[in-house]
Amino acid sequence: MKAFRGEPSIFASAQPEDRRAELEVKNLTLKFGGITALSKIDLSVHTGELVAIIGPNGAGKTSLLNCITGYYKPQEGQIFFNGENITRLRTHHLTKLGIGRTYQNIELFPGMTVLSNMLLARHVHCHYNAGRASLFLKSVRKEEVRHRKVLEELIDFLEMQSIRKKLVGSLPYGMRKRVELGRALSLEPKLLILDEPFAGMTLEEKEDMVRFLTELNEAWNQTTILVEHDMSVVMSISKRVIVLDFGVKIAEGPPEFVQKHPQVIKAYLGDTATID
Repeated sequence: MKAFRGEPSIFASAQPEDRRAELEVKNLTLKFGGITALSKIDLSVHTGELVAIIGPNGAGKTSLLNCITGYYKPQEGQIFFNGENITRLRTHHLTKLGIGRTYQNIELFPGMTVLSNMLLARHVHCHYNAGRASLFLKSVRKEEVRHRKVLEELIDFLEMQSIRKKLVGSLPYGMRKRVELGRALSLEPKLLILDEPFAGMTLEEKEDMVRFLTELNEAWNQTTILVEHDMSVVMSISKRVIVLDFGVKIAEGPPEFVQKHPQVIKAYLGDTATID
């Protein structure tokens, strides 16, 4: 997005309070029958942080994200966002509070264009009803201009100008991942949650995604939770890393601390090597 690179941006114009994203998870426990997916998880994410959550397959990473975003309801514990208890809120309420997300499996509409997929995410910012929209009143036109400006700025930033009118189903997998990031950002989220955004990407596509996420965090102060298996990515862009194993938090700290932590190494490798 050119505006992220020094030019005035509608995102940068937001007040600090509008970008506040304080997440706190307390004593979170999630069970499926006799299986404990998460056990007494405590963690916090502060405004402007880029926090990674890692762990082997089955560690409970996506289950944790599903609790934060309202898909799962934990049996114990509480989740707070900007001081409000959101543990039992539904997903659409959380979206309105400013929590946006991407998914492991791409959840786009393949028969719609890139622009249309992104435009759908603007519904949380629409302040007119069907009647006013059908009359296309001046206030509606003014609002539509802002929605389009947000989308064009994001398309420019994510370098998707050439595919903006293409059907999502016709795009390669890595580009669809980029579109899904664009749709999540179209919500103008205070907290952006990314579930394995680098999965299935080529090296070049990963380098582009790293660049986008780094610039979002540094230039826009975008608060981000990243679940990812690519350790080279995690260790290079995260400010703090939280490690889960079998639903238990086993380590937390800066990347350089976590990659040498004995429990983390044992969970991944079963020996005393260092995670590169």
